[in-house]
Amino acid sequence: MKESRQSNWKKELFEWVRIIVMASAIAFFINTCIIANSRVPTGSMETTIMPGDRIFGSRLAYKLGEDPKRGDVVIFDHRTGPGPEETRLVKRIIGLPGETVDIRNNQIYINGSETPLHEPYLPEKMDTEDYHFEVPEGCYFMLGDNRNNSADARYWPDPYVPENKILAKVFIRYYPGIKAIH
Repeated sequence: MKESRQSNWKKELFEWVRIIVMASAIAFFINTCIIANSRVPTGSMETTIMPGDRIFGSRLAYKLGEDPKRGDVVIFDHRTGPGPEETRLVKRIIGLPGETVDIRNNQIYINGSETPLHEPYLPEKMDTEDYHFEVPEGCYFMLGDNRNNSADARYWPDPYVPENKILAKVFIRYYPGIKAIH
């Protein structure tokens, strides 16, 4: 009888270990291949995403035939300072490969257009210097929605993000509360 209890206890323990290992493997696979889970540390994307928000991005969005589009909010790795270290960032795509992006009179103009880019997501009017950017092929130009308080491409040593550094397209904020991200 004692051996039977000990045998059952060992089987039970083995089953629990097996379940935990399988759950961990599934979570690891989902987090590295399907979903990017990030916490937003700064206010550079206010009011679309607030400091402390937790977001999910789809790692498959751009691997299944869709190309990154202007207006997409993305998670990416990029060098933002003089050193070689990359930082994980969340910003909005403004300039596409091969485009020119001009910032003049606190508005954005794409490819020399006389009509400024329509940006209803901005929390307030941008107050910035004038800039001219020529986005190389295979790269994107990113800005935060809270332009007056965003350390974005205007200030990086290399303002262009290669497509292979884009990790995911943000689609939902899950904390605090659920909100679709556009």
